[in-house]
Amino acid sequence: MEPVRILMEQLESIARSSIAILPQLAVALLVIIITWLVVKVAVALLRKALDRSRLRPSLKEVFTLLMSIFVWAMGIMIAAVILFPGLTPASILAGLGIGSVAIGFAFKDVFENFLAGIIILFRREMRIGDFIECEDIEGKVARIAIRESHIRQTDGQLVIVPNALLFKNPVTIRTDQDLRRVTVICGVAYDVDVDEARSVIADAVASCSTVSQDDKPIQIFAQEFGSSSINFEVTWWTGSKPVDTRRSKDEVVAKVKRALDDAGIEIPFPYRTLTFKEPLPLMGQSEKDDA
Repeated sequence: MEPVRILMEQLESIARSSIAILPQLAVALLVIIITWLVVKVAVALLRKALDRSRLRPSLKEVFTLLMSIFVWAMGIMIAAVILFPGLTPASILAGLGIGSVAIGFAFKDVFENFLAGIIILFRREMRIGDFIECEDIEGKVARIAIRESHIRQTDGQLVIVPNALLFKNPVTIRTDQDLRRVTVICGVAYDVDVDEARSVIADAVASCSTVSQDDKPIQIFAQEFGSSSINFEVTWWTGSKPVDTRRSKDEVVAKVKRALDDAGIEIPFPYRTLTFKEPLPLMGQSEKDDA
């Protein structure tokens, strides 16, 4: 009977302790409920204030998330102090400090991408809809989240890129400006007048609808003496999207080819000159010598 008596005494002690802590538990639950209401009101007011700004939607989500975390942390800390009177805000913060170090080491990559995402969201250079290139990844920015960015490649595939990759490496933003310079090489035969060829090419490029001529000049330079042609560097400005550059190249190449054909200017293919150490007799001459 002695073990039963001891067990009953322990259960009675636990029951008394639970009853004694009920008022504190009720107040702690009330604090949690009030915290939930405060989070709802604070987030609604913050979103209303952020809607008037020009911040990105993802950045607005970051601010609301940080606001929610801060209010919840304060509410839970107050509830813990009420429920366990031995705790103090200083001891809770000290425990959180030690715990945050351990969590930081365990989730280093997650926090790295999180911080990189916040910095990227503050950048105005890379926006939703821009075409970018980074570490062999090229495509359209579909979404910028807190930890990752979504890049839609030109072939339709979606690449989810960690924000730390975009933060640590150089990023080429192809649509930062409305226009981009495009260059092709065009060769003409050596017996063609260089100035005449340049004029024909310039007129052909200027007649293209995809070539911008407002404040960006068309530039044509004789670049080099090729193996079978004089090579011209043909440069113009067109839309910055990848499809714009492909469409413009197609039009320019077609019109330059047609203009050179109409002007009787040859676009040569490579010629080869064969040199033999010994003289070779011609076929007709060898038959005459045999006769």
